[in-house]
Amino acid sequence: MKQIKNTFNKDILTKVVIFVVTVSVIVYFLPRNSKFNYQFELNKPWKYGQLIATFDFPIYKDEHTAQKEQDSLLRHFQPYFEFNKEIEKEVLNNLKDNYNSSLRHILPSTDYVRYIEKMLKEIYQAGVITNEDVAMLHRDSTLSIRVIEKKETTNRYTDGLFTIKEAYEYILSANPKYDQDILRQAAINEYIYANLVFDKERSEAVKDELFHNFSWAKGMVQSGQKIIDRGEIVSKEQYQILESLRKESSKRSAIGTQKHFVLFGHIGFVASMVICLMLFIQMFRKDYYQKPRSLMLMFILIIFLCLVTSFMMSRNFFNVYIVPYAILPIIVRVFLDSRTAFISHVITILICSITLGSPYEFLLLQLPAGLVAIYSLRELSQRSQLFNTAFLIVLTYCVIYFSYELVVENDLADLNRRMYIYFIVNGIFLLFAYPFLYLFEKVFGFTSNVTLVELSNINTPLLRRLSETAPGTFQHSMQVANLAAEAAIQIGAKSQLVRTGALYHDIGKLENPAFFTENQQGGLNPHSKLSYEQSAQIVINHVKDGLKLAEKNNLPRAIKNFISTHHGKGKTKYFYISWKNEHSGEEPDEAMFTYPGPNPFSKETAILMMADAVEAASRSLPEYTEESIEQLVEKIIDGQVNEGYFRTCPITFQDIEKVKEVFKNKLMTTYHTRISYPELNQTTK
Repeated sequence: MKQIKNTFNKDILTKVVIFVVTVSVIVYFLPRNSKFNYQFELNKPWKYGQLIATFDFPIYKDEHTAQKEQDSLLRHFQPYFEFNKEIEKEVLNNLKDNYNSSLRHILPSTDYVRYIEKMLKEIYQAGVITNEDVAMLHRDSTLSIRVIEKKETTNRYTDGLFTIKEAYEYILSANPKYDQDILRQAAINEYIYANLVFDKERSEAVKDELFHNFSWAKGMVQSGQKIIDRGEIVSKEQYQILESLRKESSKRSAIGTQKHFVLFGHIGFVASMVICLMLFIQMFRKDYYQKPRSLMLMFILIIFLCLVTSFMMSRNFFNVYIVPYAILPIIVRVFLDSRTAFISHVITILICSITLGSPYEFLLLQLPAGLVAIYSLRELSQRSQLFNTAFLIVLTYCVIYFSYELVVENDLADLNRRMYIYFIVNGIFLLFAYPFLYLFEKVFGFTSNVTLVELSNINTPLLRRLSETAPGTFQHSMQVANLAAEAAIQIGAKSQLVRTGALYHDIGKLENPAFFTENQQGGLNPHSKLSYEQSAQIVINHVKDGLKLAEKNNLPRAIKNFISTHHGKGKTKYFYISWKNEHSGEEPDEAMFTYPGPNPFSKETAILMMADAVEAASRSLPEYTEESIEQLVEKIIDGQVNEGYFRTCPITFQDIEKVKEVFKNKLMTTYHTRISYPELNQTTK
């Protein structure tokens, strides 16, 4: 009772963790910055229904117009500069001091020093500014500035200002009477500094006030006013109104209350979708809850596609129709089953659709694409099938979208040809399903049909070694593979899986091939020198040896299951019965004669157990008639059922009857049985 309770609690905890993690991750990344999700282009038809304004909003000027008007305002803007009178005084004092100490020996007369003093006063009175400030004035096309001097402001034109370099060159060349070489020796540049300092704080305040009065709108749209209707060409004016509605919607959605509404809506919607998927698994695929890797694969793919969609929509990156949503049903179909693939695909595209402005069109395209993906990959066995699937999906997109546009547009000239390019890119991305299949096989331990087909190639090293070292076992395995695969097809099991499993189920016999009758070609039987217990252990060990070889050769877990279950927990009956016959009244150590198991736990492993026993026994029939084969098949399989080998696997009595019929027909064909012809009575001659 306690164990049942613990299992129940663990099951509930698993479901809660899956639900919370999936909903949390998807909702966290869903875009909530805008309620306006329409996609539109200038001079293109409006693809949606009639759009009515639900609130008043301004019609904003386009960026070009707004920038042009702002530039016009900036031409009249006058930045503020502080006039520093002290610099001029300090420089003139330094000039006098330097003349008395050193310049009198350089300058030929006092006229030079008076000239320099006069020029310095002139440039400082005009104003000296830094190169950075000049660049700023040129960038903003500023014609004049406001100069603050003793709490008074005056206007000065920028073309009358000096930079330090311009002031230096002006002093050297203003009067040709004074020799430039002599002036250079006087180091005039040491007396030139910027005396106009940019007042950033005051200038920015004035600029902000100027732009504060700037009108970003050129009109208003009133609530209830029609903006555009389906099929109308988006004019320049309508385009600007739609852009204004987008901006205003973003502002409104940024308000705390509305953001919370959107968040709660996302949580409710995503949670509902995830619950629907989990209910489907609970009702139809309950065993997946005992297979964490199956759930991880499914929900990782769902989360990944939802995150990609959210990223593309929130950043307006490319177009979501290049995203290969059909890759999800492809991978889920290959590793799990068709119904799960379809329902997980539907849930994914429903969640993704709430981020789009045209969910109807999105669903219309993605649903058929998912169905085509599932149908075209009913049995993936070759790489080329993925190319065919990608082509069919692209074709489905194109046909459905073309048909939809004909219904909506009614004019071939208005068709959106760019969408067909997106569909082709989508098909190219779908080809990445193949490396993803390989990746998921390695990460989650799945086995795809492509891998099974590759393993069933008899030229693989292990099967080639089996054919050379134990040819009888190899032929037995080939016959079992044919029997089991045909039976699997008849009862809806995985035929490729059971075929490959059958080829490898007896590889453990490679270690001691001579101890198995199919490999003995007359002569001495090695078992004759051993006790029944020893012989039984050698035969039983072919299961353990097979698992070791499988591990060494990196065979998938799915193949190892066939090796460990093809005898289940049965006994080596020949040695077991022989021991009992010789030890009448004694009970043997049954562990010495019993295979380690486990018993079959899937339809495929059950089919292999039946096929292995029937094929081996059929070799010992004295004659091959319809009656003898039917009796053999019935006896062996009924015996396995009675011994309880199939109690833990989901195979029905109806399935078992179909398997029997397949085995009978195949064995009759193999051994060329014919009806018995009647003999002619002597009296009728």
